[in-house]
Amino acid sequence: MKVLVTGANGYLGQGVVKSILDNGLDVVATDFTTQCVDRRAKCIDCNIFEVAEPYDFFGQPDVLLHLAWRDGFVHYSENHIKDLPSHYEFLQKLVDAGIKRICVMGSMHEIGFFEGSINEKTPCHPMSLYGIGKNALRNCVEMMTNNTETKWQWLRGYYIVGNTEYGNSIFSKITKSAKDGNKKFPLTMGQNQFDFIDYEDFCNQVAHVVKQDKVNGIINICSGKPEKLADRVERFIKENNYDIELEYGAFPDRPYDSKAVWGDNTKIEEIMKG
Repeated sequence: MKVLVTGANGYLGQGVVKSILDNGLDVVATDFTTQCVDRRAKCIDCNIFEVAEPYDFFGQPDVLLHLAWRDGFVHYSENHIKDLPSHYEFLQKLVDAGIKRICVMGSMHEIGFFEGSINEKTPCHPMSLYGIGKNALRNCVEMMTNNTETKWQWLRGYYIVGNTEYGNSIFSKITKSAKDGNKKFPLTMGQNQFDFIDYEDFCNQVAHVVKQDKVNGIINICSGKPEKLADRVERFIKENNYDIELEYGAFPDRPYDSKAVWGDNTKIEEIMKG
C-alpha cells in the first residue's frame, strides 16, 4: 500500500510518517521542505496546492493522509478560512482521479463548547476559526466522496503530549521555557479536564487507521479518558525532570475550553485490536 502524506515535515507529520513506515507501508512524503522526514520515505518538496494533477504527480497513491494545515495552533488566524478552498480543490482532484481512500486530520475544536464524551454523532458548533475551518472541510470531504468509490476517514485529534520544543502546544512551550532556564511557567488554574494522548501513541493510532479500511468515517484519535490539565502538566514536568514551577491563575480559561471533554475511543480501540 502506498500512502501519500502531506504536511510530512510538521510536528505531527514527522512522527506519523515514521510510524506508518514502521507498520510496513510505503510512504510518499510531501511538504514545502522535507529535511526532517524519515529517509525511508520518498520525499517530494513542493506546494501541493500548485500541483495540477496530484494523483499522477505523486505516483498514484492508494491512500492520502492529509495533515497539511497552516497555523494549527493559532486558533483565530484568518488562514483557516482563506486556505479552505485550496484544501477543498486538492482533495477533490484526488477523489476525481479515483483514489481509494482519503484520511484527513481533524480536531476536537470542531465541536466547540461541550462537556462529556465526544463521538461521531456529537453536534459541532465550533467557536474558533480553526474549528470552523476544520468542520467545514469535514463536511466537504463527506459530500465529495458521496456516490464515489473513495472511502473517507476523518481523524479527530485531541490533546497531544510531547516534549519537543518545536511546537506550540503547552507541553512544547514548557519544554522550551525549561531549556531556556526559566523557573516559572504561567498557566490557567488548570482545573479543566481534557483528553491527553502521548505523541507516540497518537502517531501509532493514526498509522493503524491508515493501514485499514474497515472502520471509516469520523474516528477519534484519543486516550478515551479525561484528566485535569494541572495534573497532566505536573506529571509532564516530573517525567522530564524539568526544574520549573507552574504559576497558576496567570491566564483565564479560553471561552471555548470545556470543563471536561474527552473522546469516545470505541472505534480506535476496534482498529488497534485489529
